[in-house]
Amino acid sequence: MMRVVGCERTSRRVTRAATRELRGALAVAIAFASLVTAPALAFDVQGHRGTRALAPENTMAAYARAIAIGVTTIETDLAVTSDGVLVISHDPFLNPDIVRDRDGRWLAAKGPAIHTLTLAELKQYDIGRVNPESAYAKQFPEQKPSDGERFPTLSQVFEFVKDKPVRLNIETKITPGNPDETVDAETFAKMAVDAIRTAGLTRRVTIESFDWRTLVIAKRLAPEIETVCLTIESDGMDTVQRKSGRPSAWNAGLDLASHGDSVPRLVKAAGCGTWSPFWHNVDGASVTEAHALGLKVLPWTVNNPSEMTRLIDLKVDGLISDYPDRLRRAMSDKGLALP
Repeated sequence: MMRVVGCERTSRRVTRAATRELRGALAVAIAFASLVTAPALAFDVQGHRGTRALAPENTMAAYARAIAIGVTTIETDLAVTSDGVLVISHDPFLNPDIVRDRDGRWLAAKGPAIHTLTLAELKQYDIGRVNPESAYAKQFPEQKPSDGERFPTLSQVFEFVKDKPVRLNIETKITPGNPDETVDAETFAKMAVDAIRTAGLTRRVTIESFDWRTLVIAKRLAPEIETVCLTIESDGMDTVQRKSGRPSAWNAGLDLASHGDSVPRLVKAAGCGTWSPFWHNVDGASVTEAHALGLKVLPWTVNNPSEMTRLIDLKVDGLISDYPDRLRRAMSDKGLALP
């Protein structure tokens, strides 16, 4: 009789454990359902390079910190190794501001292009802290080091986020004027599309780029994957080049003049669902025009709380920031629902 009672107790414990497990699975499923069916106007909190103001950029530590803060999307960057592996890096070369060699010494100068290194060679470098003598370090004094971080592969990042209710916005780091720095646009786009499809994340990943060639190709290969057209018009960098009188090499051969000198209309012609302009280039008229065309507007990279507030008032659909914690506070101050 005692053995029967013990079995009943064990059975009840197993049942309770199974119920808790089922509830946990349902919670994750509900979070994912909310993620992929969220209203188009839900505000998108994107952590730039993870959250580079608070953790080393484009590292697993940065992604974990971003998720802990409560981002809806992790924004990050792609490169390709010499043995054909998609890895995470903003720079197409080894940046001495953030890279140390196997002996822990900062690189003395700009290192080799990632495209010339195998994955095994790339993994020898540590990117877990910023060179304290660099201007970069002074720009982000709140960044907490995480020694031992290596360049992640895209597959590592996909594995990390697969059970977490967060999107990814991945940038193909390619430029029309430096063809030797990475694979060609067709190859780059196909690699990104194949990786997203293989991971089963077509509804949770967007592909962004300043070089729209990869976006046009990706859209042709995978219409189900949303693309994001990045733009900037400034003295230091100008991908639109409206004063040149000819199509910009950045815009996949599309002619701004043929689209009424309208960047939103050019973005629409490129097949992008989102326009991601430099935040200085955003005003109320451009946001209104983009929305009328069915585009979302996602300015980058906004770190000043007053500018966050200004852009929220313009009804943008989200913001990319090095400080997603600041962005959440700005949203709260404006009465926006927090993710």
